[in-house]
Amino acid sequence: GDCFPCPQEGCPMMGHYADRFPEKLKRVNQKHFLNTAADPPFATWRQQVFIKLSGVKKMRGDINLIFHDMEGNRKEYEVASGVLSQDEVYTKYLDVEINPKNTKKIEFLWNKTIVTLLWARLGAETVNITHGGDG
Repeated sequence: GDCFPCPQEGCPMMGHYADRFPEKLKRVNQKHFLNTAADPPFATWRQQVFIKLSGVKKMRGDINLIFHDMEGNRKEYEVASGVLSQDEVYTKYLDVEINPKNTKKIEFLWNKTIVTLLWARLGAETVNITHGGDG
């Protein structure tokens, strides 16, 4: 997450397009880390998620986001788990397997992990998702 969001000149690339970043090519002994998906084409897009909750003060459970693409594929990602509070903003980096350009919708999902009063509800006051460039 230290290189996110991308610098003003854009996200550095490896391989064929590496020549677009000549200053970075001058460095020696660089370390490269790649996050890959489990399925072809193995690409992921780094997304930074901010979620501010509304509702009851505190509740035990988890928050997930479900990304849907134009072709009907969906992938679910956990954002937070444990004691959830409306006083906190939950932030997480996700490596999403669905290209932001092909995202049809993003679904907010929360689950209670223990039985609580039926009227106890949590919702998303704000959900912001930032991605690091065009892929």
